[in-house]
Amino acid sequence: MSHWERSSTARVIPSARPRKLAKVPFVELADGRLQGVVSSGSDIERVYVSSVAVGTFAFACSTNNNRPCGGARGSFCNHIRALVTEAVLQYGASRVARYLKIDTGTGEADAQTLTGVMINSRPAQGDTTAAAPVFSRFLRHLAYLELAPTTAPLPEMQWFPPTRAVA
Repeated sequence: MSHWERSSTARVIPSARPRKLAKVPFVELADGRLQGVVSSGSDIERVYVSSVAVGTFAFACSTNNNRPCGGARGSFCNHIRALVTEAVLQYGASRVARYLKIDTGTGEADAQTLTGVMINSRPAQGDTTAAAPVFSRFLRHLAYLELAPTTAPLPEMQWFPPTRAVA
């Protein structure tokens, strides 16, 4: 049994490249979307929950209290562009393209290329119903950062019930 199998921590896939968390503190490929939390450029206390749907590239962007983003009217706003850029840094362009089902034609791409392909497909504006669960997961991740480092198990991270010894 290896060291990581005996500890209460699991291996984490490292980022494709290091990224700064100030602008986009949370990004994930989940629930059929590229989604995440993006800081406001004008108000330090405001964040936006942005997403792009797999295949259709339907996009949504709203504040954490569900007010619509003024820049996401008919096309990608700067929050969504920042989200795509950070997703490429976190996961790599090829993984993001595969997940979103983006055909770049020639192979390797960057965030600007992926964004261009999606915009050229004229995506529709999607609904913002996913904003609440995405923001909730972001807050849960923040709570873990406040915990003191330990190798003791966390109850909410124990996915399997304890097994009983058979007599």
